[in-house]
Amino acid sequence: METLWAAAAPLTARGVQDALAARDLATTTVLTVLGRLERKGLVTREREGRAHRYRSVASREDHVAELMRDALDAAPDPGAVLARFLGSIPADERAALRDLLD
Repeated sequence: METLWAAAAPLTARGVQDALAARDLATTTVLTVLGRLERKGLVTREREGRAHRYRSVASREDHVAELMRDALDAAPDPGAVLARFLGSIPADERAALRDLLD
């Protein structure tokens, strides 16, 4: 996902593989992971010639916000979770959150 989020345009599996060159992954491995991400609804693909181009469905920020929402929904006491969370973040982030809420 990091590779797709960082890309300026949709990538082919080969483009993803090239971006992850330090990991020395096989094309089949990259295609398997992209297929799983597509089934989970995290990426979409568009045919271009014989290949497909993959792109993320949502931004990194949207994805993280959804994860946070899922965590709160799973908590028996969301208010307590929020209180713990707010107590764990730096003062500047709490101030930014106050500004957003206002």
